[in-house]
Amino acid sequence: MSVLSTHDQKNSANRKLMGWLLGLTLVMLGLSFAAVPLYDLFCRVTGFSGTTQVADANPKGTIAREMGVRFDATVSPGLPLRVVPARVETDPMGTVRTVVYRATNMSNEPLGTTASFNVAPLTTGGYFNKIECFCFSEQFLEPYETVEMPVTYFVDPDLDLDDTLHTIRQITLSYTFHAL
Repeated sequence: MSVLSTHDQKNSANRKLMGWLLGLTLVMLGLSFAAVPLYDLFCRVTGFSGTTQVADANPKGTIAREMGVRFDATVSPGLPLRVVPARVETDPMGTVRTVVYRATNMSNEPLGTTASFNVAPLTTGGYFNKIECFCFSEQFLEPYETVEMPVTYFVDPDLDLDDTLHTIRQITLSYTFHAL
């Protein structure tokens, strides 16, 4: 009987181990599907990795410290699109500004594009707020059409309270355009 009970104990231990391994596999599979949306949420909340914030308005007003904002545009290789970014703007932090990017479809075919974005230095992402942006939607251009694409933004005055950012005098808002 002791041989049988030892065999039953081993089977029970093996079944328990198999259950734990199967459960762990399912948890890891679930986390792999949740990783991208959770990372995106984390970046949007914290501004991590240059992710900008979205706002309806600036409720904090402005402060005397000025911040320059430089605008940049990169087009994916092979995409027949020319983009002219806005010029550098320097304003007191908290000032709500609208700038315009201009994009031209350089082909004789309709073109669909979207833009991904970030800011540099990366640590300023949590303080850069966009109220309106062409990057919130897909853009469609007819052959050789030129469109104006506005961006309404402000730099949160709370950036001035961050001791690690006292030397920052300019933020770069960068867009990379991709084909749809």
